Amino acid sequence: MKLAGKVAIVTGAGSGIGHEAAKLFSAQGATVVVADRNAAAAKAVAAEIVAAGGKATAFTVDVARESEVEAMVEATISAHGRLDILVNNAGFGFAGTVVSTTEAEWDALMAVNVKGVFFGCKHAIPAMERQGGGAIVNTASAAANIGIHDRAAYVASKGAVAALTRAMAIDHVDANIRINAVAPGTIESPYFTDILNRPGADELRRGLEERQAMGRMGRPVEIAQAMLWLASDDASFCTGTVMVVDGGWTAQGDRKAKNKN
Repeated sequence: MKLAGKVAIVTGAGSGIGHEAAKLFSAQGATVVVADRNAAAAKAVAAEIVAAGGKATAFTVDVARESEVEAMVEATISAHGRLDILVNNAGFGFAGTVVSTTEAEWDALMAVNVKGVFFGCKHAIPAMERQGGGAIVNTASAAANIGIHDRAAYVASKGAVAALTRAMAIDHVDANIRINAVAPGTIESPYFTDILNRPGADELRRGLEERQAMGRMGRPVEIAQAMLWLASDDASFCTGTVMVVDGGWTAQGDRKAKNKN
């Protein structure tokens, strides 16, 4: 029970990595606030956790709106008395180069992927300072380390998350707040599942699998396990780290990815 007695918020917890993180954190003793823009999905995950014997509540939030993020943190503290862990996981991506991406698309993605992390930390950190410390885990991406074809805005946003994580870790280390990030490789998330379920997607799947050194896509629970370690006291000497969990994708050096998606 690595998180016994802890209170955790997980954003983007209605599906994929966030869903698995919320379940895993609960299984390890945390009371979990399941936060997602999709109210029905957040309620379903919270109900799943409660049915399994855990403690969870759902909160509907658009992380791109500061007032909603502030309300999420305040509601958590009001209901549970404290906030020990924040997982800034909410995010999305889309195809596009800087030429094909519109200003509106760029702004919408940056609002969620970068400002969402900024807002979450801005309001969680003071609460953690008051109680003597805490842990924050952000979701970056292995793609930020190498760049990938036709995902300019997404790669830029995740690079910003990695850099912001390091800066915040230094700013708040004296307050006993550890701030780290995970950098997943290609994960079988709902985004990819939807694409790979389309007719004729076999070649695309092969390409995605082959660009991972392990020859397969990652599973959401494998990223959740990394988040658990970073959030727990097992990682007590770890802050400012961007932990790459990508099946060896970025370690391949000059091996050319066989798929551009």
